[in-house]
Amino acid sequence: MSEAEHHTVPVDAPRLDQYLAGLLIGQSRSRVQRLIAEGHVRVNDGPARAGIRLRRGDRLSWELPPTVPTRLQPETMDLRVLYEDDDLVVIDKPAGLVVHPGPGHATGTLVHGLLGRAAGWSTIGGAERPGIVHRLDRDTSGLIVVARNDETHRALTRQLQQRVMTRRYRAIVVGEVADPAARIEAPIGRDVKHRQRMTVVAGGREAITEFRRLGIGAGHSLLEVSLTTGRTHQIRVHLAFIKHPVLGDPVYGRRSPLIARPALHAEALTLRHPRTGAVMTWQAAPPADFELAWNSLTERRMR
Repeated sequence: MSEAEHHTVPVDAPRLDQYLAGLLIGQSRSRVQRLIAEGHVRVNDGPARAGIRLRRGDRLSWELPPTVPTRLQPETMDLRVLYEDDDLVVIDKPAGLVVHPGPGHATGTLVHGLLGRAAGWSTIGGAERPGIVHRLDRDTSGLIVVARNDETHRALTRQLQQRVMTRRYRAIVVGEVADPAARIEAPIGRDVKHRQRMTVVAGGREAITEFRRLGIGAGHSLLEVSLTTGRTHQIRVHLAFIKHPVLGDPVYGRRSPLIARPALHAEALTLRHPRTGAVMTWQAAPPADFELAWNSLTERRMR
């Protein structure tokens, strides 16, 4: 167990888990909630609950348990690597590849492929998520960056929080979007009736999505989408909220014969290299299923 750290809250603050997740760079909110539940966090020298509200002058203390070595087995996987050095790796993830282990996905994830590629990945995300700084949904294709060491992981996490790292997506949506460009600001939280879904809800976490219309085809639109925040399912939730769900999305829209997954692709990633300070950008064209779906729609429109 690491030596206990202490902090005095300078002003009235929100929930303990939210505040501590912002204080501990590189620790996700779910990881902080586990630390609280396991008794590693105390408030005013007493037991803590994730949802308690903090007040000015409250004293926090916490201990970070040592990272348990992963028991995951390396797997040989043909990963499309766009960039690799001693600090980070950028991968063009195919649709269908789960990023990290979870219920129903004990093997065959990107994490298993990373371990099969090399040893030595960041440990901040926990034993089941070595190297993982951010994630993409299983059926979203495109660019993801992973960290080889904890220093890089912390730096990239700060870039996400400070919006230095930017991500751009391409999406096909149902309906002809009227606005050539727009900004969606709508808070997102867990759907209380369907716990596997997210939804726009008062009191949810801040979420901002911007898009630009690139084209229209047979009752559908092609969008370039940028994230200012990175909430779970954010693009899919926001586009469904404005009545233009992603084509083929079975959760927030409906399935489509044109494509067997949500038509969403992470096409561009920009970050500042943690060691050199250089601004770096990578791009990856949408895969064949995405292009075929859009080409089919534009051909219909021309008839």
